[in-house]
Amino acid sequence: MTPSQETATDAVAAPAWARRPANLAKAVTAELVERIVRGVHPSGTPLPPEPILCETFSVSRTVVREAVKILQEKGLVQVRQGAGTMVTSPSMWDMLDELVLGATIAQDDSLAILDDLVVTRRVLESDMANVAARLADQETVDRLRAQVDRMDELVDNHEHDRAFHDKVMQASGNRIARGVVRSLESQVVNTARYMGRTERSLCVASNRGHRRIYERIAAHDPDGAAEAMFTHITEAWLVRRSGSGGPDRLRR
Repeated sequence: MTPSQETATDAVAAPAWARRPANLAKAVTAELVERIVRGVHPSGTPLPPEPILCETFSVSRTVVREAVKILQEKGLVQVRQGAGTMVTSPSMWDMLDELVLGATIAQDDSLAILDDLVVTRRVLESDMANVAARLADQETVDRLRAQVDRMDELVDNHEHDRAFHDKVMQASGNRIARGVVRSLESQVVNTARYMGRTERSLCVASNRGHRRIYERIAAHDPDGAAEAMFTHITEAWLVRRSGSGGPDRLRR
């Protein structure tokens, strides 16, 4: 079959599960990620063979093979000689991957994954606040003061909230830790389950936490800055959190 014939066949057989996107492999991958996370294809079991996947998604073998390759890169499957394509244990999944993280959050009623995300932020940002308090020059302190003053004027502007945290992270100079936090935040920041409650009174309380962080950095108090960041991230999440399970994973 020529490429043009394959394209024509795909167009006629367009599945009902989605409008046909330009990149079929990515669309099939997204659907398979969601099915694996939901347990439709449980860990330790093989994915359906190529012909069935081709029929299920109305795509060619080339598309299915590309999708399986992407799943391998995300850690969700392993191709084993003689055994087929096996679904891996969740412990092997790339939780920094946008599709994997998003699908896992959507299926986790206990909010344990979001709790773990907050704990990860808390560990990294507390350390960065500690370093920022040691390294911050007057220009950095002035920028942080201007940011918290601006946040008090625009109480419920979440962009300014994120900008404050980013300024602290930049002041630490830890580009790797900042990259991890920014990657995690970018994938959940607009989801209702992560944002939770957003009443103005909660934003006011959160801003007080930001100011305490700024004050400890301005005082060049590393331990105080780390503690202020740790407390702020924990308390800000606990008041937003509304899951069925308790926040045991946040306790230290």
